[in-house]
Formats: sequence, C-alpha cells, structure tokens
Amino acid sequence: MARLHVMERSHAQAVMDDLHDALGRRLAVSSLAPCPVEFTAALVNLCSTQSCGKCTPCRVGLSALSDLLADVLEGRADESTLNLIERTARTIYLSSDCAIGYEAGAMALTAIRGFRDDFEHHIREHSCGFDREARVPCVSGCPAHVDIPGYISLVEAGRYADAVKVIRKNNPLPLVCGLVCEHPCEMHCRRGMVDDPMNILALKRFAVEHSDLNDYKPRVADNTGKRIAVVGGGPAGLSCAYYLAVMGHKVTIFEQRHHLGGMLRYGIPSYRLPRERLQAEIDWILSAGIDVELDHSVNGEELARLRDEFDAVYLAIGAHSDKKLGLPGEEALGVESAVKMLRAIGDDELPDLSGQRVCVIGGGNVAMDVARSAVRCGAEKVSIVYRRRICDMTAQDAEIAGAQAEGCEVLELTAPLAIETGEEGRVSGLRVQPQIIGEPRRGRPAPRAAATPERVIPCERVFVAIGQDIDSKPFEDMGIACKWGCVVTDSDGAVPNFDGLFSGGDCQTGPATVIRAINAGRVASANIDRYLGFDHKIKLDVELPTVQFKGKHECGRCELGEREAGERIHDWNLVEQGLTEEEARQEASRCLRCDHFGFGAFRGGRNLEW
Repeated sequence: MARLHVMERSHAQAVMDDLHDALGRRLAVSSLAPCPVEFTAALVNLCSTQSCGKCTPCRVGLSALSDLLADVLEGRADESTLNLIERTARTIYLSSDCAIGYEAGAMALTAIRGFRDDFEHHIREHSCGFDREARVPCVSGCPAHVDIPGYISLVEAGRYADAVKVIRKNNPLPLVCGLVCEHPCEMHCRRGMVDDPMNILALKRFAVEHSDLNDYKPRVADNTGKRIAVVGGGPAGLSCAYYLAVMGHKVTIFEQRHHLGGMLRYGIPSYRLPRERLQAEIDWILSAGIDVELDHSVNGEELARLRDEFDAVYLAIGAHSDKKLGLPGEEALGVESAVKMLRAIGDDELPDLSGQRVCVIGGGNVAMDVARSAVRCGAEKVSIVYRRRICDMTAQDAEIAGAQAEGCEVLELTAPLAIETGEEGRVSGLRVQPQIIGEPRRGRPAPRAAATPERVIPCERVFVAIGQDIDSKPFEDMGIACKWGCVVTDSDGAVPNFDGLFSGGDCQTGPATVIRAINAGRVASANIDRYLGFDHKIKLDVELPTVQFKGKHECGRCELGEREAGERIHDWNLVEQGLTEEEARQEASRCLRCDHFGFGAFRGGRNLEW
C-alpha cells in the first residue's frame, strides 16, 4: 500500500473541465439578452451547486434565495418578496465565509437593484418585460447595425462586390473598418459558443480588397434643392455627407486641414491604414456629388454664417486637442503631444528621431501608434510608460503586441512625476514613481505609489498620449450648450435652441471608435432629412444566396498574419496581411447564419432599409 499517490486527471474531471469551457464560451457571448430574472435565478442555482456546505449563509441562504426567485418567475411573489430577496442577498454577501457565497450574494444584489423594473414587471404581469434586441447578435453588436451574416454569405459565394454593396447600406467606409475597426460585433458572435467567434473584421477587408471601388455606384435620389453644410471631414462628417448626398441633397464639407479623413488620416498611421487606400475610399464617397472646401476653419462667427446660408448644418469637428499631464517641466523642449506628432505624420511631415531615446506616456491605441511611429522615425529606444498594468491598457491587444514585437519597451505600473531638463531647457529624462496595484476605483484596480524609490528614465523626447479633448470653446461662446467639452444635443442630434443645427461624432460623445462615429453620421443624415421635410430610405437590393444547413462541425478561426517585425519597422507599409481566398471561404463557411436560424428568424431577421 503506497503512502502517497500522484494525482492524475480522471475522466470525470476531464469531462467537467470541458463543460466549464463550454459554459465560459456561452457566457462570453454577451448578446444573449436573456430575461434578467431567469438569468439571475440560473446564476444563483449554479452558485448553490458550488457550495461546500460549511457556512449557513451560503448553504441555506442560496437555496432560500433560489426559492424566492422561483416565486417571482412562477407568479407567486408580491412587492414584499422583492424586499426579502434584497435582504437575503445582502445577508449572504455580508456573512458568507468565502467567495462562493459572498460573490453570489453580490451578484444577486446587483441584479435585484439593477433590474428592479423587470422584477416588478414579472410580479404585475406574470411575464418578462425585458426589451430584447430584435436583431441578430453580431448585427446588434455593430454600432452601425451592418448586415454581417448577409455579406459573409456573399463572401462565401465569391460575390465580393455584392458583399461590399451590402456593407455600404449602413457603412460607407468598409475598407477603413476592415483595417482599423475594433470589431465589437465579434464579442457577440454566437459561433463563440462552438469554438471561436467569426473573424468578421478580416472578411470585411477581404471583400473590399477583392472588389473594385467602382463596381458599385449608389443610386442618387432626385435633387431636393436643399443645401447642407457638414463641418468636419472625419468619419462622422463623411458618413453624414454621403447619405445626405444619396438622398438628393446638396452637401458641402468644410474641413480645417489639408486633407479629409479627420483622425483616420491624422490619428492612424499608414502602417495600419494606408493613405492611398483611405483617399480612394474618400474619393468614392465624394463621387456622390459632394463639394469640399479644405483649409477652411469654422469658428462661432463662421458657423452663424453657414446657418444663414444653408438649410441645415452638421457639426462633426471630432476631438483633435491634446490633454496635458500637469507635471513640472511639461513645457520643456522635446515634450510634445501625441496628437501633434500624428497630425504632422498625416501631412507627410515625419519627425527625425534618429538616435534619440523616446518615452511615450499613455496606454491607449494612440500611445501604441505614437510608439510604433517613433520606431519608424529612427528612435534608438522607445519606452511606453503606463501607471497601471498592461492588462488594464485600453489599447487593443494586437496593438500592444505589435508595439512589443517592434522593440518598444512597456513599463507598466510606472507613474510619471516630472520632466527632467538639461542644457537649454531640453528634456533629459522622465522622473517616475513605481506603483503597486490596489483596490478598484471606477470599475478597475487603481494603482498607488509603491515603497520603491523614484527613478529617472533617460530620454530626449517625451510624447504625451493620455487622451484627446474637443475644441468646443468657440461654440460655447455663441451659446451652444456643452458638457465636459462635448456638444449637448437632443436624442435626434439636434442642438437645442439652434434651429437646423445638428451635431455628432466625437465632439458630441467624446473620443470614441471609428464605427461609432460612422454610425453617428448615418443617424444624423436620417434625422436631418426628416427635419428638411423628407423621408428618404436607404435600401438594400442585393439577392442573398440560399441558406443551407451545413451540419454542426467544429473549425478553427483563420487569423490575419503580419509582416516580419524586423522588416516592417523600416517602412510605413501595411503591417497586417489579409486572408487568402481559401482562408476567406473557409472562415465565411463557419457562420451559423443567426439571421435565418432560431432567434434571427423569430426576432425580425434582416432589415432591408432604414
């Protein structure tokens, strides 16, 4: 008889691990839109099965809480039941011995307080009153509500021009989004329950790259005689201008800089979004009959003139002002904003950083763009300084990995304290304080100073990439309401007390993603059209392939490749490599067609117009 045994994974443990993985994938698909009460009850029941039985609040409390939730679902509850549910959950949270109990109590408390109206609806009506999203999961997750299953089916069929046509019904910048969209749609993809979410971003890019921009020209409605001024040529302004032009209105874009594109040109480097491809897509939009005035700034006085001259004005100036650190030495020579650097690169004015050591302060996509651009501008060493952990960075994981692959050093848990200067007031280093991660504040763990001495990172340049602001003061001065620098609008985008003036994009929401700005412009176009007394519809006239059930086969996700880091750091050419035709066809075939099967067909399926 052996004294000790080497633990081996049993068959039952292997099966349980597989079930845990399947449950995790199911929960990761955040678009399920279940009844909040049913979901809370299921969650409490799951937690109850995990109880070891040692402490009464967990062993008995979770069972009692489960019974109370069943009363709500089965029509036996009243208002006092909800109060009892809240007290029971709070007791479990406060008195359970371990996380199995107190975290279950905390989740139940969050649900009863956050979904109180839904619990009360169950009691009054004996049914769920939760407003479920009527679109399929990926379409619901896309801010522009692009018909994703539709164009994926066309990619699978090899009809790439038709796929682009479907995308452009809701998004006039498909190439841009195929390269730089943050693809929130993939978080909702139900294929993730089976193995991995669809690579929607890559399929969009493939469709655009394998069709000619001139394969499709939209049908422009008859001239309405109405004139609209769009202030700002970024994604929101371009989107709004395009759809208004298609509706038959005469549109003029007023752009402050030398080129259209906004942050697409002046905030995203060419190695992510090539200038010539961006310009080609912009030219396609302008071919709908849109006029442009470049190098035309619009202040309060000019905005008043435009309102007098045009039937409506759309204000979409973006967020192009930089934020300050507020640190000693910030005005030293060699300290620049990330916005300024990327803006210069957008105008083909590359800074010469040869042989210089560079510190980039920030943890977002802009910080990664500046760091990787600095490498291409000849910097000897690039350090990304961030006061939180890498996992807390707001930059996309692919951007962080790309920066590291190109030789950028990421200094996490490092808080800037001051800019050190040397001769002639130039930057000589960045004084920092090591941090230790602590308790959550505002939704994520907050750092605090560690018991470690300050140190100085030697450098000749510091780029500040801690966010952007909106230059709203000229408009505030003329009476336009602003909050935290953002233009305040009604739900339809109209600016209160300024008849015919609408606003959207980053200047209205604060800095956001490209696809959100594009959708803001699309929504504004419909509301401006309605304001002008029309009701034009943007329609889909593409026949989709017949849906066929393909079985329930698992298949891995095809990922985009990248050029070798040692090669790409010497040029500004596109880093990511698109899918091959074989990969694209296989990836498209993985789509479960939620627009046709199950929930999609039952809840509305496809929207053919807006």
